[in-house]
Amino acid sequence: MARIVIDDLHKIYAGGVKAVTGVSLDIADGEMIVLVGPSGCGKSTLLRMVAGLETITSGTLTIGDRVVNQLEPAERDIAMVFQNYALYPHMTVRGNLAYGLKNRGVPKADIDRRVTEAATMLEIAEYLDRKPRALSGGQRQRVAMGRALVREPAAFLFDEPLSNLDAKLRVQMRVEIRQLQRRLGTTSLYVTHDQLEALTMADRLVVLNGGVIEQLGTPMEVYAKPASVFVAGFIGSPAMNMIEASYLRDHGLMPATMPGGTDLIGVRPDDLLLNAPSEPHLALPGTVVLLEPAGAESHIYITLDGGGQPITVRVAGLPEAAEGQQMTLYAPLTALHPFNQNTGRRTD
Repeated sequence: MARIVIDDLHKIYAGGVKAVTGVSLDIADGEMIVLVGPSGCGKSTLLRMVAGLETITSGTLTIGDRVVNQLEPAERDIAMVFQNYALYPHMTVRGNLAYGLKNRGVPKADIDRRVTEAATMLEIAEYLDRKPRALSGGQRQRVAMGRALVREPAAFLFDEPLSNLDAKLRVQMRVEIRQLQRRLGTTSLYVTHDQLEALTMADRLVVLNGGVIEQLGTPMEVYAKPASVFVAGFIGSPAMNMIEASYLRDHGLMPATMPGGTDLIGVRPDDLLLNAPSEPHLALPGTVVLLEPAGAESHIYITLDGGGQPITVRVAGLPEAAEGQQMTLYAPLTALHPFNQNTGRRTD
């Protein structure tokens, strides 16, 4: 186990393309940090720099008590789980689990012990003599995790390990990975583009955009108080509604309590109400353009009167609403998120 310190890390490719710009991050011993963001935001590049698979343009990377910038991947005492499993098709599960240990000269008795322990922990002991082609996607992913596990590394690195699985299996596997990480207490850095996966797995969440950190915090801190318009739109599903302050001012709705510089106000679909609350609130009249049932909940899409801005409300069950119906939504003032459109940052 080890603390990982990323200090002002940069990655610039040929032609001046900046993939990662000035990222600093202190990952505590035993902590699970999740890097989340859209494609091309730099999350996999950052992970690969930690792994030693990408060179560092500038900055310092420390794992444990060693600066590892110039060390080869095998010298960094980390184990990586990839998106595509990267299993050897001609080897059995046992062979895949043992291969890296054999190359490092680990005694056979120790290899057998580690393989047995990992296979038992991951519930793949009965598949040890099978080859990868005879396994399901979830079983292959367990083998890939087991290969990392037998290394007994200082840190685990996960590069979108669940993206090739179907939705049901992805939920099951993320629970298993999180339970395993907590049981072992191994420092972990996990990359995903799936915000739900990020919210449910992280001790702390790092939201990346354009190679820089937009926000760092616990999942609930990031969800409850997004630091920027980007984070507000990326974390949470459906995405946070954004209403221009000019529309509210034109219709006499702008709250006097909004901080200076606020020209965009966000409100989550969960926080909009169909009935007026007793606390101070905004009343937003509009027209229903679409009702979208989604099982235990429904999403209502409404265009605000005189503004043409579509907003979404999430409600339980199936409400009595129809396309073309006039409807007023109510937003408690305590649920509003103020932003500045030019800077993209919160104003409170």
